[in-house]
Amino acid sequence: MSMIVRRLSRAATAGLVAAAALTAAAHSAEAADTLGSAAAGQGRYFGTAVAASHLGEADYAATLDREFSSVTPENEMKWDATEPSRGTFTFTSADRIVDHAQSQGMDVRGHTLVWHSQLPSWVSPLGASDLRTAMNDHIKGLMGHYKGEIHSWDVVNEAFQDGGSGARRSSPFQDKLGDGFIEEAFRTARAADPAAKLCYNDYNTDGVNAKSNAVYAMVKDFKSRGVPIDCVGFQSHFNSNSPVPSDYRQNLQRFADLGVDVQITELDIEGSGSAQAADYTKVVQACLAVDRCTGMTVWGVTDKYSWRSSGTPLLFDGNYDEKPAYDAVLTALGGSGDPGDPGDPGDGTASCTATYTRTADWNSGYNGQVTITAGGEPISSWTATVTLPAQQSVSALWNGTPSLSGNVMTVRPSWNGALAAGESTGFGFTVAKNGSDAAPTVGTCTAS
Repeated sequence: MSMIVRRLSRAATAGLVAAAALTAAAHSAEAADTLGSAAAGQGRYFGTAVAASHLGEADYAATLDREFSSVTPENEMKWDATEPSRGTFTFTSADRIVDHAQSQGMDVRGHTLVWHSQLPSWVSPLGASDLRTAMNDHIKGLMGHYKGEIHSWDVVNEAFQDGGSGARRSSPFQDKLGDGFIEEAFRTARAADPAAKLCYNDYNTDGVNAKSNAVYAMVKDFKSRGVPIDCVGFQSHFNSNSPVPSDYRQNLQRFADLGVDVQITELDIEGSGSAQAADYTKVVQACLAVDRCTGMTVWGVTDKYSWRSSGTPLLFDGNYDEKPAYDAVLTALGGSGDPGDPGDPGDGTASCTATYTRTADWNSGYNGQVTITAGGEPISSWTATVTLPAQQSVSALWNGTPSLSGNVMTVRPSWNGALAAGESTGFGFTVAKNGSDAAPTVGTCTAS
């Protein structure tokens, strides 16, 4: 398998990642009407939760790559996924997300190191001494694998109870190690990767209430004693029963005033239409009003894969069409308007189409050609995805800049990005069949 499609070691990919980051940055500069590029213009990131199992879906990958500048693995870095047996770590799914993000020049948030939920069965029965060792070993093992590659870690997640008491949540860590387990986790995390931002993350802390007051008191205490905490994450899951609080911005600001960054980490808002759009606007405006609000992450790319799918809480519907909430967020971030459907020629926006032809064929392989044609307006750049049958692999590609995630190849121009209205260009590639003669699938072409 060629260097284009082989998963290289992390050390060997440093140059490739840097080059991809430059490509992604150039793409963002060209595509001013995306969430990531608009947020970057405000000095923030705009991210999304990602599931490794969906990266092989062309529209999912294309929407992710086009719109977002940061990713958070949805489940792939949690304890049950990364250390199912004590001392035996598995990183395959998490690596797939990190590698994809790096190929697109995106930041990665690590989620999560210590949490009472999604624990493998071997953790809870441990005695206090064993549990302390296991917790610290897990932090060191997971952070050590990704040292230097994760922007921010949710070190401890959801350690406080709901309701009016402000008490700690019962968990194996709280019950056996006591209040000090959170501080210990942060100190271990700092030693494991001194460059990473270390966050505490929780839900129902968006306004001033007993739970957020308890978190506030903990953060204030940590800062006064030099405990290494850099940021606080606000999950911000909203619906009609739990709306955006009127003191949302003030609450973010009071945490920022303690000397920590604040991040909106798992944003979703159930609803539709203008009401949902207005609520998303409130959240974005609150973050932009707080200097130390460094970024926002929506909890998923598309409604159809949301954990609250029946509430349609995200910015893209199940067909990956932009919702009014998308337009509202883009506008609030200072974007220059609705970019429309990038695959719809003739609507006054940048658009393109991609068509595939097999140009040569032999027993063990074939050559393919993808033709890119601009729509009714000139374009300055394009992106196309090609999904290969599982057995096949690409051994060469020309007239394009590729990146690979699983069997999905995302291609951007090398020299041939600018096209006049109706003009065509393309890229070619050589495929090793490896027993499969099936044709690849070309996804939606996006243009700027």
